[in-house]
Amino acid sequence: MSAERANIAYCLIGDSDLTLFSLSSRERLRRAFRRAEVEIELPAGELESGEGSAIVIRASYVFDEALIKGLINAPGVALRAEDGEVVAAHGEGAENIRAAFALVTELDEVAAANFVIQDATTIASAYQKALRKRAKPVLLPLESADPDAIERALFGSSYKGVTDVVTKYVWPRPALAVTRWCAKRRISPNVVTWVSLGCVLLATYLFWHGWVLTGLAFAWGMCFLDTVDGKLARCTLTSTKLGDVFDHGIDLLHPPFWYYAWFVGLGPYLASSLAWALWVVILGYIAGRLQEGLFIWRYGIEIHTWRPVDSWFRLITARRNPNLLILMVCALLQAPDKGLVAVAVWTIVSFIFHCIRIAQAFMAKLGGRAPVSWLQAQAQPAAGSSAT
Repeated sequence: MSAERANIAYCLIGDSDLTLFSLSSRERLRRAFRRAEVEIELPAGELESGEGSAIVIRASYVFDEALIKGLINAPGVALRAEDGEVVAAHGEGAENIRAAFALVTELDEVAAANFVIQDATTIASAYQKALRKRAKPVLLPLESADPDAIERALFGSSYKGVTDVVTKYVWPRPALAVTRWCAKRRISPNVVTWVSLGCVLLATYLFWHGWVLTGLAFAWGMCFLDTVDGKLARCTLTSTKLGDVFDHGIDLLHPPFWYYAWFVGLGPYLASSLAWALWVVILGYIAGRLQEGLFIWRYGIEIHTWRPVDSWFRLITARRNPNLLILMVCALLQAPDKGLVAVAVWTIVSFIFHCIRIAQAFMAKLGGRAPVSWLQAQAQPAAGSSAT
Protein backbone atom coordinates (compact mmCIF):
# COMPACT_ATOMS: atom_id res chain seq x y z
CA MET A 1 0.00 0.00 0.00
CA SER A 2 1.32 3.45 -0.88
CA ALA A 3 1.85 6.04 1.85
CA GLU A 4 -0.79 8.27 0.24
CA ARG A 5 -3.43 5.54 0.36
CA ALA A 6 -2.53 4.73 3.99
CA ASN A 7 -3.72 8.22 4.99
CA ILE A 8 -7.12 7.84 3.32
CA ALA A 9 -10.16 6.42 5.09
CA TYR A 10 -13.77 5.97 4.06
CA CYS A 11 -17.09 6.19 5.84
CA LEU A 12 -20.23 4.40 4.63
CA ILE A 13 -23.50 6.24 5.15
CA GLY A 14 -26.85 4.47 4.96
CA ASP A 15 -27.52 1.02 3.57
CA SER A 16 -29.77 -1.01 1.30
CA ASP A 17 -31.52 -4.35 1.59
CA LEU A 18 -30.71 -5.20 -2.03
CA THR A 19 -27.96 -7.67 -2.85
CA LEU A 20 -26.30 -7.51 -6.26
CA PHE A 21 -24.55 -10.66 -7.44
CA SER A 22 -25.00 -11.86 -3.84
CA LEU A 23 -23.16 -8.86 -2.39
CA SER A 24 -24.67 -6.28 -0.08
CA SER A 25 -24.10 -2.65 -0.96
CA ARG A 26 -21.72 -2.16 1.96
CA GLU A 27 -19.68 -5.26 1.13
CA ARG A 28 -19.45 -4.18 -2.52
CA LEU A 29 -18.08 -0.79 -1.46
CA ARG A 30 -15.67 -2.35 1.02
CA ARG A 31 -14.29 -4.61 -1.69
CA ALA A 32 -13.94 -1.68 -4.06
CA PHE A 33 -11.96 0.33 -1.50
CA ARG A 34 -9.76 -2.64 -0.57
CA ARG A 35 -8.97 -3.24 -4.23
CA ALA A 36 -7.94 0.41 -4.44
CA GLU A 37 -5.67 -0.11 -1.39
CA VAL A 38 -7.81 1.94 0.99
CA GLU A 39 -8.20 -0.26 4.05
CA ILE A 40 -9.42 2.04 6.83
CA GLU A 41 -13.17 2.24 7.39
CA LEU A 42 -14.30 4.82 9.92
CA PRO A 43 -17.73 4.84 11.57
CA ALA A 44 -19.51 8.18 11.27
CA GLY A 45 -18.87 8.89 14.96
CA GLU A 46 -15.09 8.70 14.48
CA LEU A 47 -14.82 11.08 11.53
CA GLU A 48 -14.10 13.97 13.89
CA SER A 49 -10.91 12.25 15.06
CA GLY A 50 -9.85 11.20 11.56
CA GLU A 51 -6.56 12.43 10.17
CA GLY A 52 -5.42 12.78 6.59
CA SER A 53 -8.44 12.54 4.33
CA ALA A 54 -11.71 10.64 4.21
CA ILE A 55 -14.31 9.75 1.61
CA VAL A 56 -17.87 9.91 2.87
CA ILE A 57 -20.06 7.80 0.59
CA ARG A 58 -23.67 6.68 0.53
CA ALA A 59 -24.16 2.91 0.62
CA SER A 60 -27.72 3.42 -0.64
CA TYR A 61 -26.27 3.82 -4.16
CA VAL A 62 -24.34 1.39 -6.34
CA PHE A 63 -21.04 2.76 -7.64
CA ASP A 64 -18.96 1.74 -10.60
CA GLU A 65 -15.51 0.70 -9.33
CA ALA A 66 -13.98 3.40 -11.54
CA LEU A 67 -15.84 6.04 -9.50
CA ILE A 68 -14.26 4.81 -6.28
CA LYS A 69 -10.80 5.05 -7.83
CA GLY A 70 -11.63 8.48 -9.20
CA LEU A 71 -12.80 9.77 -5.81
CA ILE A 72 -9.69 8.44 -4.08
CA ASN A 73 -7.53 10.47 -6.44
CA ALA A 74 -9.63 13.63 -6.14
CA PRO A 75 -9.57 15.29 -2.70
CA GLY A 76 -11.84 18.29 -2.59
CA VAL A 77 -14.30 16.73 -5.07
CA ALA A 78 -17.88 15.64 -4.45
CA LEU A 79 -19.90 13.31 -6.68
CA ARG A 80 -23.43 14.15 -7.76
CA ALA A 81 -25.78 11.51 -9.15
CA GLU A 82 -28.18 12.09 -12.03
CA ASP A 83 -31.05 12.54 -9.55
CA GLY A 84 -29.24 15.60 -8.14
CA GLU A 85 -28.17 13.95 -4.91
CA VAL A 86 -24.59 14.40 -3.71
CA VAL A 87 -23.64 10.82 -2.92
CA ALA A 88 -19.94 11.03 -2.05
CA ALA A 89 -17.30 13.58 -1.10
CA HIS A 90 -13.58 13.40 -0.46
CA GLY A 91 -12.53 15.74 2.32
CA GLU A 92 -8.91 16.46 3.15
CA GLY A 93 -8.18 17.72 6.64
CA ALA A 94 -10.46 17.75 9.68
CA GLU A 95 -12.56 20.72 8.56
CA ASN A 96 -13.18 19.35 5.09
CA ILE A 97 -13.93 15.87 6.42
CA ARG A 98 -16.68 17.38 8.57
CA ALA A 99 -17.91 19.33 5.55
CA ALA A 100 -17.95 16.13 3.46
CA PHE A 101 -20.12 14.42 6.07
CA ALA A 102 -22.52 17.38 6.23
CA LEU A 103 -22.75 17.58 2.46
CA VAL A 104 -23.42 13.86 1.87
CA THR A 105 -25.80 13.35 4.79
CA GLU A 106 -27.65 16.67 4.85
CA LEU A 107 -26.87 18.25 1.46
CA ASP A 108 -25.58 21.25 3.43
CA GLU A 109 -25.23 24.17 1.00
CA VAL A 110 -22.61 25.85 3.19
CA ALA A 111 -20.50 22.65 3.17
CA ALA A 112 -20.84 22.46 -0.62
CA ALA A 113 -18.62 25.53 -0.93
CA ASN A 114 -15.68 23.39 0.20
CA PHE A 115 -15.94 21.10 -2.83
CA VAL A 116 -15.94 20.98 -6.59
CA ILE A 117 -19.11 19.04 -7.39
CA GLN A 118 -18.80 16.79 -10.44
CA ASP A 119 -20.86 14.18 -12.23
CA ALA A 120 -19.87 10.56 -12.79
CA THR A 121 -18.39 11.00 -16.26
CA THR A 122 -16.12 13.79 -15.03
CA ILE A 123 -14.75 11.84 -12.07
CA ALA A 124 -14.37 8.64 -14.10
CA SER A 125 -13.94 8.95 -17.84
CA ALA A 126 -16.53 7.32 -20.07
CA TYR A 127 -13.59 5.85 -21.99
CA GLN A 128 -12.59 2.52 -20.45
CA LYS A 129 -9.32 1.49 -22.03
CA ALA A 130 -9.11 -1.96 -20.43
CA LEU A 131 -12.59 -2.87 -21.66
CA ARG A 132 -12.15 -1.20 -25.06
CA LYS A 133 -15.33 0.87 -24.91
CA ARG A 134 -16.91 4.08 -23.78
CA ALA A 135 -19.84 3.98 -21.41
CA LYS A 136 -21.16 6.05 -18.52
CA PRO A 137 -19.94 4.74 -15.16
CA VAL A 138 -22.71 3.02 -13.23
CA LEU A 139 -24.15 5.20 -10.45
CA LEU A 140 -27.68 4.22 -9.47
CA PRO A 141 -29.89 4.58 -6.38
CA LEU A 142 -30.81 1.33 -4.66
CA GLU A 143 -33.93 2.58 -2.89
CA SER A 144 -37.05 1.13 -4.57
CA ALA A 145 -34.82 -0.10 -7.41
CA ASP A 146 -35.18 -3.19 -9.58
CA PRO A 147 -32.25 -5.46 -8.64
CA ASP A 148 -32.48 -7.27 -11.97
CA ALA A 149 -32.06 -4.01 -13.89
CA ILE A 150 -29.12 -2.92 -11.74
CA GLU A 151 -27.39 -6.30 -12.10
CA ARG A 152 -27.82 -6.02 -15.87
CA ALA A 153 -26.28 -2.55 -15.74
CA LEU A 154 -23.30 -3.79 -13.71
CA PHE A 155 -22.86 -6.78 -16.00
CA GLY A 156 -23.02 -4.56 -19.07
CA SER A 157 -20.42 -2.24 -17.58
CA SER A 158 -18.07 -5.23 -17.15
CA TYR A 159 -18.39 -6.33 -20.79
CA LYS A 160 -15.76 -5.51 -23.39
CA GLY A 161 -16.97 -3.23 -26.13
CA VAL A 162 -14.59 -4.21 -28.92
CA THR A 163 -14.52 -7.98 -29.29
CA ASP A 164 -15.51 -10.80 -31.63
CA VAL A 165 -18.98 -11.38 -33.04
CA VAL A 166 -19.76 -14.38 -30.81
CA THR A 167 -18.70 -12.72 -27.56
CA LYS A 168 -20.51 -9.51 -28.46
CA TYR A 169 -23.82 -10.86 -29.74
CA VAL A 170 -24.25 -14.50 -28.63
CA TRP A 171 -22.79 -14.79 -25.13
CA PRO A 172 -24.21 -11.81 -23.14
CA ARG A 173 -27.59 -13.26 -22.05
CA PRO A 174 -26.43 -16.78 -21.13
CA ALA A 175 -23.24 -15.36 -19.59
CA LEU A 176 -25.30 -13.09 -17.33
CA ALA A 177 -27.40 -16.05 -16.18
CA VAL A 178 -24.33 -18.19 -15.42
CA THR A 179 -22.54 -15.27 -13.73
CA ARG A 180 -25.54 -14.84 -11.43
CA TRP A 181 -25.63 -18.60 -10.76
CA CYS A 182 -21.94 -18.67 -9.86
CA ALA A 183 -22.18 -15.54 -7.69
CA LYS A 184 -25.11 -17.00 -5.76
CA ARG A 185 -23.06 -20.12 -4.99
CA ARG A 186 -19.89 -18.18 -4.18
CA ILE A 187 -18.02 -19.89 -7.01
CA SER A 188 -14.80 -17.99 -7.64
CA PRO A 189 -13.68 -16.82 -11.09
CA ASN A 190 -10.57 -19.01 -10.81
CA VAL A 191 -12.75 -22.11 -10.45
CA VAL A 192 -14.52 -21.15 -13.67
CA THR A 193 -11.13 -20.67 -15.35
CA TRP A 194 -10.01 -24.13 -14.19
CA VAL A 195 -13.16 -25.66 -15.72
CA SER A 196 -12.45 -23.79 -18.95
CA LEU A 197 -8.92 -25.24 -18.94
CA GLY A 198 -10.49 -28.70 -18.66
CA CYS A 199 -12.57 -27.88 -21.73
CA VAL A 200 -9.38 -26.82 -23.57
CA LEU A 201 -7.76 -30.18 -22.86
CA LEU A 202 -10.85 -32.20 -23.77
CA ALA A 203 -11.34 -30.29 -27.02
CA THR A 204 -7.68 -30.86 -27.93
CA TYR A 205 -7.99 -34.59 -27.25
CA LEU A 206 -11.20 -34.91 -29.27
CA PHE A 207 -9.87 -32.91 -32.21
CA TRP A 208 -6.72 -35.07 -32.20
CA HIS A 209 -8.83 -38.21 -32.58
CA GLY A 210 -11.04 -36.76 -35.30
CA TRP A 211 -14.18 -36.31 -33.17
CA VAL A 212 -14.54 -32.76 -34.36
CA LEU A 213 -18.18 -32.05 -33.52
CA THR A 214 -17.84 -33.26 -29.94
CA GLY A 215 -14.58 -31.38 -29.71
CA LEU A 216 -16.27 -28.22 -30.95
CA ALA A 217 -18.87 -28.55 -28.18
CA PHE A 218 -16.11 -28.45 -25.55
CA ALA A 219 -14.25 -25.74 -27.44
CA TRP A 220 -17.33 -23.50 -27.43
CA GLY A 221 -17.81 -24.38 -23.76
CA MET A 222 -14.34 -23.05 -23.08
CA CYS A 223 -15.02 -19.87 -25.08
CA PHE A 224 -18.22 -19.30 -23.12
CA LEU A 225 -16.57 -19.84 -19.74
CA ASP A 226 -13.77 -17.52 -20.86
CA THR A 227 -16.43 -14.82 -21.00
CA VAL A 228 -18.03 -15.82 -17.70
CA ASP A 229 -14.90 -15.84 -15.53
CA GLY A 230 -13.96 -12.26 -16.36
CA LYS A 231 -17.50 -10.95 -15.89
CA LEU A 232 -17.85 -12.84 -12.60
CA ALA A 233 -14.58 -11.34 -11.37
CA ARG A 234 -15.59 -7.80 -12.27
CA CYS A 235 -19.20 -8.06 -11.07
CA THR A 236 -18.18 -9.49 -7.69
CA LEU A 237 -14.98 -7.41 -7.41
CA THR A 238 -12.86 -10.53 -6.98
CA SER A 239 -10.40 -10.24 -9.86
CA THR A 240 -6.73 -10.69 -8.96
CA LYS A 241 -3.48 -10.22 -10.86
CA LEU A 242 -2.73 -13.94 -10.60
CA GLY A 243 -6.18 -14.86 -11.87
CA ASP A 244 -5.82 -12.40 -14.73
CA VAL A 245 -2.47 -13.94 -15.75
CA PHE A 246 -3.96 -17.44 -15.49
CA ASP A 247 -6.96 -16.56 -17.64
CA HIS A 248 -5.06 -14.61 -20.29
CA GLY A 249 -2.26 -17.19 -20.36
CA ILE A 250 -4.73 -19.89 -21.33
CA ASP A 251 -6.31 -17.59 -23.92
CA LEU A 252 -2.94 -16.84 -25.48
CA LEU A 253 -1.49 -20.34 -25.61
CA HIS A 254 -4.23 -22.80 -26.47
CA PRO A 255 -5.39 -21.90 -30.04
CA PRO A 256 -2.32 -23.30 -31.86
CA PHE A 257 -2.76 -26.60 -30.02
CA TRP A 258 -6.36 -26.80 -31.21
CA TYR A 259 -5.34 -26.13 -34.81
CA TYR A 260 -2.61 -28.76 -34.68
CA ALA A 261 -4.95 -31.31 -33.08
CA TRP A 262 -7.57 -30.59 -35.77
CA PHE A 263 -4.88 -31.18 -38.40
CA VAL A 264 -3.83 -34.52 -36.87
CA GLY A 265 -7.46 -35.59 -36.57
CA LEU A 266 -7.92 -35.30 -40.33
CA GLY A 267 -5.88 -38.48 -40.74
CA PRO A 268 -2.52 -39.02 -42.45
CA TYR A 269 -3.89 -38.89 -46.01
CA LEU A 270 -5.63 -35.50 -45.72
CA ALA A 271 -3.10 -34.08 -43.29
CA SER A 272 -0.17 -34.71 -45.62
CA SER A 273 -1.67 -32.41 -48.24
CA LEU A 274 -2.68 -29.69 -45.79
CA ALA A 275 0.55 -29.10 -43.89
CA TRP A 276 0.82 -25.70 -45.58
CA ALA A 277 -2.57 -24.67 -44.20
CA LEU A 278 -1.57 -25.68 -40.68
CA TRP A 279 1.63 -23.65 -40.87
CA VAL A 280 -0.24 -20.64 -42.23
CA VAL A 281 -2.77 -20.79 -39.41
CA ILE A 282 -0.22 -21.24 -36.61
CA LEU A 283 2.34 -18.75 -37.92
CA GLY A 284 -0.47 -16.35 -38.83
CA TYR A 285 -1.81 -16.56 -35.29
CA ILE A 286 1.63 -15.75 -33.85
CA ALA A 287 2.15 -12.96 -36.40
CA GLY A 288 -1.25 -11.48 -35.58
CA ARG A 289 -0.43 -11.37 -31.89
CA LEU A 290 2.89 -9.71 -32.70
CA GLN A 291 1.09 -7.12 -34.83
CA GLU A 292 -1.17 -6.28 -31.91
CA GLY A 293 1.77 -6.05 -29.52
CA LEU A 294 3.71 -3.86 -31.95
CA PHE A 295 0.80 -1.43 -32.24
CA ILE A 296 0.42 -1.15 -28.47
CA TRP A 297 4.17 -0.67 -28.00
CA ARG A 298 4.44 1.93 -30.75
CA TYR A 299 1.23 3.93 -30.23
CA GLY A 300 -0.05 3.03 -26.75
CA ILE A 301 -3.45 1.80 -27.96
CA GLU A 302 -4.81 -1.48 -29.26
CA ILE A 303 -4.94 -1.79 -33.03
CA HIS A 304 -8.62 -2.73 -32.80
CA THR A 305 -9.53 0.57 -31.16
CA TRP A 306 -7.82 3.01 -33.52
CA ARG A 307 -10.70 3.69 -35.91
CA PRO A 308 -14.28 2.35 -36.20
CA VAL A 309 -13.21 0.12 -39.10
CA ASP A 310 -10.66 -1.56 -36.83
CA SER A 311 -13.29 -2.19 -34.16
CA TRP A 312 -15.63 -3.57 -36.80
CA PHE A 313 -12.94 -5.87 -38.19
CA ARG A 314 -12.25 -7.20 -34.68
CA LEU A 315 -15.70 -8.83 -34.89
CA ILE A 316 -14.50 -11.17 -37.61
CA THR A 317 -10.69 -11.09 -37.61
CA ALA A 318 -8.86 -14.43 -37.59
CA ARG A 319 -8.88 -15.02 -33.86
CA ARG A 320 -10.19 -18.02 -31.94
CA ASN A 321 -13.96 -17.49 -32.00
CA PRO A 322 -14.35 -16.45 -35.67
CA ASN A 323 -12.03 -19.31 -36.64
CA LEU A 324 -14.13 -21.75 -34.62
CA LEU A 325 -17.20 -20.54 -36.48
CA ILE A 326 -15.51 -21.35 -39.78
CA LEU A 327 -14.41 -24.77 -38.54
CA MET A 328 -17.88 -25.53 -37.17
CA VAL A 329 -19.66 -24.68 -40.42
CA CYS A 330 -17.28 -26.87 -42.40
CA ALA A 331 -17.52 -29.70 -39.86
CA LEU A 332 -21.31 -29.63 -40.09
CA LEU A 333 -20.90 -29.88 -43.87
CA GLN A 334 -18.66 -32.90 -43.25
CA ALA A 335 -15.65 -31.09 -44.66
CA PRO A 336 -13.27 -30.50 -41.72
CA ASP A 337 -10.32 -30.36 -44.13
CA LYS A 338 -11.96 -27.49 -45.99
CA GLY A 339 -12.37 -25.78 -42.62
CA LEU A 340 -8.63 -25.74 -42.03
CA VAL A 341 -8.06 -24.34 -45.52
CA ALA A 342 -10.72 -21.67 -44.99
CA VAL A 343 -9.15 -20.62 -41.68
CA ALA A 344 -5.76 -20.41 -43.40
CA VAL A 345 -7.14 -18.18 -46.14
CA TRP A 346 -8.91 -15.95 -43.61
CA THR A 347 -5.71 -15.74 -41.55
CA ILE A 348 -3.85 -14.41 -44.58
CA VAL A 349 -6.60 -11.86 -45.27
CA SER A 350 -6.57 -10.68 -41.65
CA PHE A 351 -2.78 -10.44 -41.60
CA ILE A 352 -2.74 -8.33 -44.76
CA PHE A 353 -5.49 -6.06 -43.39
CA HIS A 354 -3.50 -5.39 -40.23
CA CYS A 355 -0.28 -4.84 -42.19
CA ILE A 356 -2.08 -2.13 -44.12
CA ARG A 357 -3.42 -0.56 -40.94
CA ILE A 358 0.01 -0.58 -39.30
CA ALA A 359 1.48 1.11 -42.38
CA GLN A 360 -1.30 3.72 -42.32
CA ALA A 361 -0.68 4.37 -38.62
CA PHE A 362 3.02 4.85 -39.34
CA MET A 363 2.23 7.37 -42.07
CA ALA A 364 -0.23 9.17 -39.79
CA LYS A 365 2.44 9.47 -37.09
CA LEU A 366 4.91 10.84 -39.64
CA GLY A 367 2.31 13.42 -40.62
CA GLY A 368 2.01 14.58 -37.03
CA ARG A 369 -1.27 12.76 -36.36
CA ALA A 370 -0.37 10.12 -33.78
CA PRO A 371 -3.01 7.36 -33.63
CA VAL A 372 -5.59 7.91 -30.89
CA SER A 373 -8.48 5.57 -30.13
CA TRP A 374 -11.73 6.78 -31.64
CA LEU A 375 -13.41 5.67 -28.41
CA GLN A 376 -11.20 7.94 -26.34
CA ALA A 377 -11.61 10.87 -28.71
CA GLN A 378 -15.41 10.75 -28.50
CA ALA A 379 -15.41 10.27 -24.73
CA GLN A 380 -13.55 13.44 -23.85
CA PRO A 381 -15.72 15.57 -21.52
CA ALA A 382 -16.80 18.91 -22.84
CA ALA A 383 -15.20 22.00 -21.37
CA GLY A 384 -16.96 23.22 -18.28
CA SER A 385 -18.72 19.92 -17.66
CA SER A 386 -18.09 20.12 -13.91
CA ALA A 387 -20.28 22.16 -11.65
CA THR A 388 -19.66 23.88 -8.36
